[in-house]
Amino acid sequence: MAVVDQLADELAKTVLEAMDRLDDDRFFEKVSRVVGSTSPTLEEAFLTSIRIRLADKRARAFVAKALEAAKTGGEAPKAPSAPPTDSH
Repeated sequence: MAVVDQLADELAKTVLEAMDRLDDDRFFEKVSRVVGSTSPTLEEAFLTSIRIRLADKRARAFVAKALEAAKTGGEAPKAPSAPPTDSH
């Protein structure tokens, strides 16, 4: 399904750019519904690509803030707490 992954990732890049221009951080949900109405397979690949790209963007911003704090002596950003693990 390389074609599905490629199309989904290209769409994700386009949608992330649109989200910035529209100042709408949930716009991808609307696009997901449009995609999902005709192709659940593409919808899932699209959402996976969106999640990966958003996580990467947030992680890079976190690293940049941490480096800036180290350079200026400021307070380092706090990482989110880890989700609880199932001990069963």
